[in-house]
Amino acid sequence: MSITNEFSKLFGHDPEVTAVAPGRVNLLGEHVDFLDGFVLPFAIKDVTTAAIARNNKNSIRIASTQRSETIYEVPLADLEPLTGEPWTRYPIGVIWTLGVKEGLDILIDGKVPLGAGLSSSAALECAVGVALNSLFNLGLTLPELALATQKAENVYVGMPCGIMDQSVSLMAIEGQALLLDCRDLATEQIPFDIAPHDLDLLVIDTQVHHALVDGGYAERRASCEKAVEVLGIPSLREISVEDFVAQKSKMDATTYIRAFHAVTEMRRVLDGVKALKAQDFKTFGELITACHVSLRDNYTISCPELDVAVDTALKFGSLGSRLIGGGYGGSAISLNKKGDTEKIKEEIAKVFAANNFKAPRFFTSLPSSGARLI
Repeated sequence: MSITNEFSKLFGHDPEVTAVAPGRVNLLGEHVDFLDGFVLPFAIKDVTTAAIARNNKNSIRIASTQRSETIYEVPLADLEPLTGEPWTRYPIGVIWTLGVKEGLDILIDGKVPLGAGLSSSAALECAVGVALNSLFNLGLTLPELALATQKAENVYVGMPCGIMDQSVSLMAIEGQALLLDCRDLATEQIPFDIAPHDLDLLVIDTQVHHALVDGGYAERRASCEKAVEVLGIPSLREISVEDFVAQKSKMDATTYIRAFHAVTEMRRVLDGVKALKAQDFKTFGELITACHVSLRDNYTISCPELDVAVDTALKFGSLGSRLIGGGYGGSAISLNKKGDTEKIKEEIAKVFAANNFKAPRFFTSLPSSGARLI
């Protein structure tokens, strides 16, 4: 059944507007978007769809095709941060942020895997944002929509995420990775056309599902912000790796190693862009692996399943592999020669079974288009 038919069945009328927005894979630039850093994500083919129409109920009625036709209802008068069921706060937060004052019916069809580090939350927010921007003729630009949907997640949901996920979900172009300057949202499209080079980008979903609305993410962000304060600089992008290391004694050990990740990761992004422009995939792969080592050892957000996936991929020929997303579970990526991908998948599945881990899921994705009306 199409989402239009399901919407009509649930709410008794047709949707006025329908939009889709993709999840993302971040190649480089992990946990630096909230630090005015540089990131290099691309949009995946999996999307979340939002069908929306106005109602005369003075309330938000929202349902998901994945949740057995249950309709959640929140009166417009009750919209305030943390209102609603946990998953409904993402779309309701966008409504609240955009200042919409009319009752709405919303049906969501989410095809971005949940908890896999592929930014299903941003896909949901951006699909709703694009639909509302059209429905109410708000005239918001894509950067303005990115900021609005980020605010929804920061304030309404209570998740202190950066701007990367929403930006790439909205601004992605097929066949390109998005170099995003998170300070001013300046972008550059970077070709990431790996198929002609006989390469695959494998996504390994460990099926360890993380929840980011907890203290771990916020605690690490606070450590990086503490380093900025201690060093007396506008942001961590203002200091070179060498100068940062030279001032190690000014910081406690935890603050230092977490901020060290951020400073070195920003350099890895810019070095990675140079490597892609030169079609130097060997160097690019090495940078991906270096990112994982830093996330594991300095930022301390890996887990046994992610480490096993990465180590096994590298053992069996991967050019570079790392965890992606918030960490503590979710997915890893592996840049492989096409001929090695099946062997890598087989070996990861074997070692997961040997460790009594839940069986992983695998898929590949090439850079896809950003959010749009359908």
